[in-house]
Amino acid sequence: MTPVAATLERHQVVLCLAAIAGGAAVGILAPATAPVVAPAITPVIALLLFATFLGVPFRTLGAALRDTRFAGTVLAVNFLVVPLVVFVLSRAVAEDEAALVGVLLVLLTPCVDYVIVFAGLAGGARDKLLAATPLLMVVQILLLPLYLLLLAGPTIVGAFDLRPFVEAFLLLIALPLGAAVLVQLGARRVRVIARIQDAAITAMVPLMMLTLAVVVASQIADVAGRAGALLAVVPVYLAFTAVMVPLGIVAARVAGLAVPERRAVVFSGVTRNSLVVLPLALALPAGFALTPLVVVTQTLVELVAMVVLVAVVPRLVRHRSPSA
Repeated sequence: MTPVAATLERHQVVLCLAAIAGGAAVGILAPATAPVVAPAITPVIALLLFATFLGVPFRTLGAALRDTRFAGTVLAVNFLVVPLVVFVLSRAVAEDEAALVGVLLVLLTPCVDYVIVFAGLAGGARDKLLAATPLLMVVQILLLPLYLLLLAGPTIVGAFDLRPFVEAFLLLIALPLGAAVLVQLGARRVRVIARIQDAAITAMVPLMMLTLAVVVASQIADVAGRAGALLAVVPVYLAFTAVMVPLGIVAARVAGLAVPERRAVVFSGVTRNSLVVLPLALALPAGFALTPLVVVTQTLVELVAMVVLVAVVPRLVRHRSPSA
């Protein structure tokens, strides 16, 4: 990691909070900018994911994924444990279809970008989490429609237009992932690949800041205007974090993972893919106008939770001496 990347990562939390504050200031003080900024959401998220995927060493991806114990634990936590927890918690907002869809969209999809940084700040195995990113992305895309059908019901799912979902998958997943693979394949020399990955890692924090600022600036005025309706989902998000931390710890311990891997599993189970599913929420019919705001609210709650977990998780998942 370059000195610049290390410095940016060390101050990641403060910089992300500053980006949110800046975006909020713009969105509240100049609400007319929201429709101008909103179209930039998808491109900046695509750039963020491109940088994320570019940092994945695809030539060594097979070896990383052969650690089936870690990959299996991450998949089990995110796609077996999380849906059960989400089903129980989402009943609190089940009567409001728009809120329910927002909660399901965001909580059923594991994060693939800044979770890597936060896990690293807490001493987690960021390299293994990074290697598992494409797998997490593909599996959530495949399972999300099924989980929405099971947890929201066929009536609500039937109101969706599948075309925006397909377009979002192509623009946010297939295109950045394919471009990252092509760039790495084109850089045949190891030194060139290392430089490309260093550049991608260095760009991660600035791109994350840009993404957060754009999302918040475009949505904060609406969030503030619907604060009363959105307050109902805040306890759901807080409860999700509170429940998934111990469940992640237990699952990783049962799997017999090392301490850094356990911490990575905890962060993967808690952190959600709000930035990537936001374009999906924005593409929903008019009757689901509240849904994107429910997703943005999760982002705001989660970032505060991440600040806490970076300090708390190392205390909960410690390195122990043989005598202990």
